[in-house]
Amino acid sequence: MTLRITLISQENEDFVLEFKIDADASFADLHHLILRSCGFEEAHGQRFFICDENWRPIQRILLSDEENVNIDEDVYLMSDTDLGEFLEDEGQRFTYRFDPEDRRMFLLELTETTFGDKIPAEGMLTRKHGKAPSQYLVNEEEAPTQTVLAEELEEEFYGEDGFEEEDLDMEGFDILE
Repeated sequence: MTLRITLISQENEDFVLEFKIDADASFADLHHLILRSCGFEEAHGQRFFICDENWRPIQRILLSDEENVNIDEDVYLMSDTDLGEFLEDEGQRFTYRFDPEDRRMFLLELTETTFGDKIPAEGMLTRKHGKAPSQYLVNEEEAPTQTVLAEELEEEFYGEDGFEEEDLDMEGFDILE
């Protein structure tokens, strides 16, 4: 059985990917297909969440066993879990967390199941529209470095105008000698 999966981004409404992949492929295969299609790197903590119809997570599928912190929960690993184990019905929803630091994710939906399609074992990208969001968020207003601060202070106090001693009001300091 061949699965057609549609991926959208909440951050960039213009970005859409569609994949065709075999139901016997693993979640790791889909993971690598998404990374290649978006130009992303593999990072610790990337994972899938199988969701209900309201996008509420009901099952995690982890990249590695080291990420499991809840010992009461069944552990599913991407490399050991076939897509067909969780994705059977058209309309099935799931998410892919690509940036675990900021908890950003893509929304995915099984949009079609077909039989008899010839596709590569690792799956294939069939549609790409728009540009993927950046994998990691970068603060535009980063804290200035010590060098920048020192340069700014130097410009403020020792600028072109310089420091004039007569501008200093010693009486305002209440210094007793």
